[in-house]
Amino acid sequence: MARKTTKAKAKATDPGQEFLMTLRELGKEKGIDEEVLFEAIEAALISAYKRNFSAKENVSVTLSRETGHYHVYALKQVVEEAENDITEISLARARAIKPDYEIGDEIEIEVTPADFGRVAAQTAKQVVVQRIREAERGIIYEEYMERESDIITGIVQRVEKGNVFVDLGKTEAILTPSEQIPTENYTHGMRIKAFVVEVKKTNKGPQIVVSRTHPGLLKRLFELEVPEIQEGVVEIKSVAREPGNRSKIAVWSKDENVDPVGACVGHRGMRVQAIVDELGSEKIDIVKWNEDSATYIANALSPAKVVSVAVNEEERVSRVVVPDYQLSLAIGKEGQNARLAAKLTSWKIDIKSETQAADEVLDDSMNEVSVVTEESFSAEGES
Repeated sequence: MARKTTKAKAKATDPGQEFLMTLRELGKEKGIDEEVLFEAIEAALISAYKRNFSAKENVSVTLSRETGHYHVYALKQVVEEAENDITEISLARARAIKPDYEIGDEIEIEVTPADFGRVAAQTAKQVVVQRIREAERGIIYEEYMERESDIITGIVQRVEKGNVFVDLGKTEAILTPSEQIPTENYTHGMRIKAFVVEVKKTNKGPQIVVSRTHPGLLKRLFELEVPEIQEGVVEIKSVAREPGNRSKIAVWSKDENVDPVGACVGHRGMRVQAIVDELGSEKIDIVKWNEDSATYIANALSPAKVVSVAVNEEERVSRVVVPDYQLSLAIGKEGQNARLAAKLTSWKIDIKSETQAADEVLDDSMNEVSVVTEESFSAEGES
């Protein structure tokens, strides 16, 4: 007896439905509104139709949200007698389609070419890919826009013409020569922390500009390293840097029982040492901020000891006197300590040793005596 076998017919998948499913899954996965994709594809299909079939016709294209099928419609204006068949249709022909058409109405006539599916599918794929790229760039841009003035960690990918490109995972950042610490050598695979200075929108995606020299990097490193700063007990009032060499940071505590300098230094200097290591052995002076300008200026000149500080509040100029043996320390190598203290406090600082200050006082008093003597002789002459 002959055996009868039956083969189950494979259910054909509707290409339109398959396309819709793929489109919606991609939209959901990439966080793109599916309607945005539909509209973008429709706009691209108009260009594709004109490029491949008719450049002169005024057309519209619809992509069915239910079936995934494409339809091309020629847009024509109803006139008494059509003189241009591409843009016009006679009233008689229009009413043959729909009896209530009037002159001046715009009518849509389907003109979908038989082989438009191939062109449409290719165009749709290009549009979807492009939109996904744009959406991903937009997401990355928004993500890093929120991280402006924050620290990011990345790996040095390459160095080109002095610019260092840092791999951040989803994208890359650029560290320009002006934002690099002069004493650092950036090599492939090196892990670094950097401060996000600016995020720009470009045709190739977001451009993230980072810095290793910005004062904000030092500030954020302390905020991450010191719990008292995170909790708001200790506050960073000011930062001054000469990157790779030396920095000063002024701190203050709203709690009298908390030493802000000690909190930033940490047990056995562990907290500040972690930051020094991150910045390539950049020396860091941590000083106590004070609302009294003279006291603050004296603190800012640390580690030098100060005898006295006189201030002119209007001109923001100060005159500082230090012991003779502390003068070179107060000024620092090539004026660095005094320069950083001036940046930190936003005051102009004139530093004198006790001997120099005493000599100037003596000179001033001698001048006063000289003036009085001249005036007295003049008075005697007149008498």
